[in-house]
Amino acid sequence: MKTADLYVRVSTDEQADRGYSVRSQEEVLRKYCGIQNIIVRKVIYEDYSAKTFKRPAWTEMLAELRKEKDSKPGLLLFTKWDRFSRNAGDAYQMINVLRKLSIDPQAVEQPLDLSVPENKMMLAFYLAAPEVENDRRALNTFYGMRRAKKEGRYLTTGPFGYVNRTTETGRKTIVPIEPKAGLVRWAFEEVAKQRYAVDQIRKELNRKGLNCSKSNFYNLLKNPVYCGKIVVPPYKDEPGELVDGQHEAIITERLFCKVQHVLQGNKRPVQIKITSPEDLPLRNYLICPKCGRQLTGSASKGRKGNYFHYYHCVPDCHTRFNAPKANEIFEQELGKFVPKQGIAELYSVIIKDVYTRESGSQFDERRDLLNRIHAENDRLSKGLNFLLDGTIESTEYKALKAGAEKKLLNLEAELSGTTKATIDIDGIADNALVSLFRLDLLYNKLNITQKRYLIGWIFPEKLCFDGSAYRTAKIGKAVNVIYLVNSRIQVQI
Repeated sequence: MKTADLYVRVSTDEQADRGYSVRSQEEVLRKYCGIQNIIVRKVIYEDYSAKTFKRPAWTEMLAELRKEKDSKPGLLLFTKWDRFSRNAGDAYQMINVLRKLSIDPQAVEQPLDLSVPENKMMLAFYLAAPEVENDRRALNTFYGMRRAKKEGRYLTTGPFGYVNRTTETGRKTIVPIEPKAGLVRWAFEEVAKQRYAVDQIRKELNRKGLNCSKSNFYNLLKNPVYCGKIVVPPYKDEPGELVDGQHEAIITERLFCKVQHVLQGNKRPVQIKITSPEDLPLRNYLICPKCGRQLTGSASKGRKGNYFHYYHCVPDCHTRFNAPKANEIFEQELGKFVPKQGIAELYSVIIKDVYTRESGSQFDERRDLLNRIHAENDRLSKGLNFLLDGTIESTEYKALKAGAEKKLLNLEAELSGTTKATIDIDGIADNALVSLFRLDLLYNKLNITQKRYLIGWIFPEKLCFDGSAYRTAKIGKAVNVIYLVNSRIQVQI
């Protein structure tokens, strides 16, 4: 009497949980075996796709069949050939594998005697039909997702800083979630400022809770979803494009474009670490007065177990400075940049005047951007006319169109960043002046990260310390103005 193993497969967890398809298949197979006087040896249950044979239950079953010698079943039964496989090429190979093990695979609802050559044509049909069905379903899904992207919808799990939500109308979308969205915004702003290396910003974000690798962080910075755009990739003759998303942006398009310039190497970020030990705020900001190398910092353990901090050069140079002394002299140096009493009103007038002039220049910039956008649109119109007249080929027009659309995208992004909300310049100026008048005292109250931010703002280039005084080739523009005014007042006094 023949023996058989029954193979029951469903394709989704939902089918497996409900059990209707599983029970139905097993019932059909057992009824068939009862009519044909076939002994059922075991039933193999599978809850996996039939696109390949890399299925857990199938792999385990095949391994057992290869080990068994005398107790192998003569038949492997399933209801239909699409339960066996939905890939014709893989199915033929697996049939040969089973035959070498003296096992005959059969579909009880689509029986075929494979020893008859003509039946192989029917087998090809049975195997190809579910594969075609899969391919058609996949293609319909692809076109549906492409159409949704063109409408500005984000379809997958939201990136870091977003969370998936369902609107009142039932549509899926993503919305910013704090504090993650704030971390993303901070990352873009810091990369655009060029004060620290990109990887140093990533490490600081990891300490704040981002937890991502270097490659993932770069992908985050290159993701236009954060500025409210959706990428529609190219497909056949259709070019790729960026469309306005239906979700809320975390950053502006202008900020996103600035960061892309940084990542493309148009601007080289300063290689200075954001964080440092509390006793070494000036580490990597100092250069050696002897050899010109960058000074690092470390602590030496004394005989009594206490630690002494030093700024030092490479071992061959032997340059070393006591860190507490260097820090104290630096704090005294900050006193040079505290504005003299009695000139607060002058600074306030200057700040407001500069803001007024910059606001005016912003309108000029906006007008220039609009003119450039108009010029690019004219180029596109002329190119289309040349194409219709036969002056240029379609390939030339496509190249012209692609270049113009790329320029238009960048120009429109810059244009969107030129319009700013009205701000309280009087309040901002007053708060800034209060901080400036207390600069040396404010420094001592900052944490190590904030101290290093302040140092980087005042000194865009490294300082040279000779053990008793600091000298630097360049200081920030705003700080330079304060220093010059203070020096002139001191001379007049």
